[in-house]
Amino acid sequence: MGRSIGSRLDALIGDGIDAAIRAKHRRRLHRLGWDAALEPAASEQWAHAATPPREGCKLEVLVDGAEALPLMARAMREAREYIHITGWHIAAAFELVRGEQPLVLGRLLAELAERVDVRVLVWAGAPIPVFPPSRAEVRDAVENLVRGTRIRCERDPREHPLHCHHEKTIVIDGELAFVGGIDLTDLAGDRFDPSAHPSRRRLGWHDAASSLRGPAVADVANHFALRWEELTGEALAGKPPPPPAGELTVQVIRSPRAPRACRRALATDRRAAARATAGRSATDAPAAGAAWGLPALGAPAGAPSGPHRRRLTRTISA
Repeated sequence: MGRSIGSRLDALIGDGIDAAIRAKHRRRLHRLGWDAALEPAASEQWAHAATPPREGCKLEVLVDGAEALPLMARAMREAREYIHITGWHIAAAFELVRGEQPLVLGRLLAELAERVDVRVLVWAGAPIPVFPPSRAEVRDAVENLVRGTRIRCERDPREHPLHCHHEKTIVIDGELAFVGGIDLTDLAGDRFDPSAHPSRRRLGWHDAASSLRGPAVADVANHFALRWEELTGEALAGKPPPPPAGELTVQVIRSPRAPRACRRALATDRRAAARATAGRSATDAPAAGAAWGLPALGAPAGAPSGPHRRRLTRTISA
């Protein structure tokens, strides 16, 4: 049965909007002399960025929240010095572990903050309340998280009116980082969803994250420290990069508000997508990219195997 007139009209309008946006950005990049961001040279293996490729890393792809969130909770429980988190939104009542003994995020962080430094950066919310979360909703969420605890949580409002901070990272002791697309919230969809995505009463969520060990963790940690200092004026003490933990070479591509950094991330994403489209898994190529926010990661052959190898091109969407 063919699609309804409404569906065809919706698709037509959507395609038109997509084409207009692509044309606008192509003209803008051309005007700025950044055509290469859309068509990067195939011979370029790594992005031209302040953070070079780091050898000796280990990267594991985690598909969907039911796999990723319990691992994040376990790693946070083992923290010895600090836990630094960035996110689009965070919900104190969100359950990282489900079942007979659920583990609630706010309670976990509150307990950990009694013995380690716990800092959280979240987007301040939409300044124009036309899409969630509103600034009032974020303010309430932050108050629920920190009330009666030693958790430090700051709201970052520094963005254009129709943009938002979409970074999702967790850095633990400067030794382990989680980077990906899974927020610690159930706002707009429950991030704890198994890969089978069974039917249920509430909206599920299909996404991915990665766990990272090795020298590249320092780049994720430094990015958090940079954002924290810009927002609060407080400099965080750095640590030397952790020792090698694997056989991969990984590059972290940061895309803060600086337009040049965003264009570098775009070039990395396009390069990885082109290689995957050509029939090669992103992990078969020297670099794999991601969309926006913190970072794109690149890894050579030998990265995680299995049916989700190709997902590495989007694992680090922030």
